[in-house]
Amino acid sequence: MRLFTPEAMREADQKAAEMGYPSLLLMEWAGMKAARVYWELFSHRPAVVLAGKGNNGGDGLVLARHLLLEGVAVRVYAAEGQEGDALLAREALEAHGLEIRPLEEAIWNREEVLVDALFGTGLKGPLEGFHAGLVERMNASGLPILALDLPSGLPFSPHVRAMATVAFAAFKTPHLLHREACGRLFLADIGLPKVLLEREDLPEIATPEGLLPLLPKRPLTAHKGSVGRVGVLGGFRGEGLRYAGAPVLSALGAYRMGAGLVHLVVPEGTPLEPLEAVFHPVEAPALPPMRVEALAVGMGGGAWGQDWALKALEARLPTVLDADALHPEVLEAYRRAGVRAVLTPHAGEAGRLLGKSPEEVAQNPLASAQALAEATGQVVVLKGNPTVVAEGGRLSVNPTGNPALATGGTGDVLSGAIATLLAAGLSPFDAARLGVYLHGLAGDLLAEEKGVGLLAREVAEALPKARKVLTSGQEGALTFI
Repeated sequence: MRLFTPEAMREADQKAAEMGYPSLLLMEWAGMKAARVYWELFSHRPAVVLAGKGNNGGDGLVLARHLLLEGVAVRVYAAEGQEGDALLAREALEAHGLEIRPLEEAIWNREEVLVDALFGTGLKGPLEGFHAGLVERMNASGLPILALDLPSGLPFSPHVRAMATVAFAAFKTPHLLHREACGRLFLADIGLPKVLLEREDLPEIATPEGLLPLLPKRPLTAHKGSVGRVGVLGGFRGEGLRYAGAPVLSALGAYRMGAGLVHLVVPEGTPLEPLEAVFHPVEAPALPPMRVEALAVGMGGGAWGQDWALKALEARLPTVLDADALHPEVLEAYRRAGVRAVLTPHAGEAGRLLGKSPEEVAQNPLASAQALAEATGQVVVLKGNPTVVAEGGRLSVNPTGNPALATGGTGDVLSGAIATLLAAGLSPFDAARLGVYLHGLAGDLLAEEKGVGLLAREVAEALPKARKVLTSGQEGALTFI
């Protein structure tokens, strides 16, 4: 599944028309599928549909007709001046005897649901005047809002803050870059010819269907030496013991992702946890003899971070470089040595490597991840919401994860999880996108159960359940209709 820009989506719509596919049929399917989502979420709760004069408004008018036929009480406020398909949708609704009131008269009460069909992907700039005020009124109402295709105003401000959004034909970049505005995401297949959605030049979205084949199998003959052994190198000992917890959390992440054995190379005095690990206490960064297939390096490394990474390079193994291991000199050394690595920076660390501010990186995570991957020749996991995985010309955008994961140590768990998948034989790109998806899914499962206030070790403990959910075929963060 590909992540479309609004421009790419308009191009697909135009090509569909050139192929002879009726645009009115696309609108009918869009409105009908959106009505189905409304019914699933709100049943017979009364609806107030706010429709613009373009095709997004037309989708809303079709939705209103289908809700009306299902017995839902509907009031519609629409802009004047519909043309083409939108005008036909208006006339079809009026044929059922429903009065359509001017958009300027829009009112609602606390029993109703707002349907945002004002503006779609064709918006060229921020909303102003009446429309900006209307969006602010909608947000201040406290009512649930169902947005059609895209919350009106995105990617600018002000914009609608929806409880749920029904995307048509394909997800667009604002859906994943502005999840807080979109709420729960649904994707409606509206019959657009599949060939128009197969764009290899666009970023992919990580989905259960695409990731399940990557999950390492566990045959009946498996043993601890055959399913992947991981070495974790990290921690820092300065004035007293500091940063001892990070590599321990990485080891937990590795075990809970399915590692057969974890070697933990840490400063002397580090608490012996998890007890299942093979401990190698050291006075300074070192690479002790150990049989492993992949490494996770740098977690909690502090002033030792660069030394940990350069010592790990001697093993010539696939390596996850995290946190304090992310130095330009380290990345150049790995490039020269031809050792494959997965880099896992957050926006601040990526900005330091790219010479940009964290804000610049966060504002355009796809381009930032791509630039860092090209500059280093490695796979980059740019952590955030969404997390983006980049390698060369490939981009994978992850839909799982939530703000409850914003707590210390969750990134360390992720590093261990990715290292386990490397040790199991996955390529760096596949290990990264599968590890990121399952890590985010573990956070989603926990947040649904507990809300905010998660511990990193709880995220590690939830990884087996995330694997089970993936193998069960359940839908993840996205719902398809």
